[in-house]
Amino acid sequence: MASRTPTPDSTGPRDRLPNLFEVLSRRTTAPVDLFSFYIYMRDVQRSVDYLDFWLDVSQHMSLCRHYVRELRRSVLIGTPELEKGGGSKRSSQILDNFERNSADQGPSGHRHRQSESGLSAFLRNETASKHSPKNSQHSNRSDTSEAPPRPSYMTENGNSPNTPSPQINSNSSPEHTVARADIRASAEKILYTYLLPGAEREIILPQGILNDITNNIEKEGRDDPEVFDAAKDYVFQAMERDAFPGFLRAKALGNIVAPSMMLRLITGLIALFGALWTAFVLIFLNASRSTRCWEILPFTVGVYLLATHQYMLDPLMALAGYSEYTFMSFSRVKEPFVRKLLNKRALMCLAWIAVVDAALCCLFIFVPGKRL
Repeated sequence: MASRTPTPDSTGPRDRLPNLFEVLSRRTTAPVDLFSFYIYMRDVQRSVDYLDFWLDVSQHMSLCRHYVRELRRSVLIGTPELEKGGGSKRSSQILDNFERNSADQGPSGHRHRQSESGLSAFLRNETASKHSPKNSQHSNRSDTSEAPPRPSYMTENGNSPNTPSPQINSNSSPEHTVARADIRASAEKILYTYLLPGAEREIILPQGILNDITNNIEKEGRDDPEVFDAAKDYVFQAMERDAFPGFLRAKALGNIVAPSMMLRLITGLIALFGALWTAFVLIFLNASRSTRCWEILPFTVGVYLLATHQYMLDPLMALAGYSEYTFMSFSRVKEPFVRKLLNKRALMCLAWIAVVDAALCCLFIFVPGKRL
């Protein structure tokens, strides 16, 4: 299944809003960073399990990469003659090819998918070699006449993608910190936590995808990253379609959270009701215009709070460069484009507040009084 994950345009400053992949890859800053998206998925969407699944699968991929890199170092440490050009280079070539591909590629796009396929092919071939008596017997034999087997992303020369690689002792290096059992445990943890029916944090996926993952892990014994590709892409597209637009509206176009908005709505209505009640009382008591000028205060407070609820934006806080993470918890706006966008909306919001407030004050201050 081809990934539809977008590729970031560049690593420089963005003159646009970030996309979901940039947020998940930690390439953005507050208030559109991964921490803010996590809070939004937890508190607003109530579906943080989908985000946790995506992050755990990405962590599983990183674990596999780390394992292969350490495996490559252990091969070079255990057989230094490989670097001199002599002997069999089959294992070293496979690991070398993967290391070059994974080092040169970005985290997304066609070349990333190619690198991920190579990593998964290597892990599958290593599993096959460990269960093959033939490969175990000949794993240490140097045979220069035999063409080196290659993983699936190197099949352009006609080699079979299922050719198993020779067995490699993953514990040959004293610096080896990730064992193959850790990768297996990581894959099983993802399966039992998110995917099996009745799981602790079960997420809803198409039944076909669930069946394929369960069969690959429990029956075929696979633990390579490609096992989760279909589910990862499905979850990414679901978050991109259902959650991410709302997240951008809340964090890139606004700077207050839902509890603050509700508090501002209630306080603003009370203040506006108090301002109107006071204004009518002063009119019917035929109070002087200088006395009625005090109505500016409750009208300004009421209009300001109602406008902030309507715009989901506190203009003064935006101009000061702050945004709310959670209720009454603030952080600085560090994303340049979002800062610029919030400032523009703050000025527009203040203009409307000034117009409405001036209209109400003029109406109730300059209208002739009449004592009843």
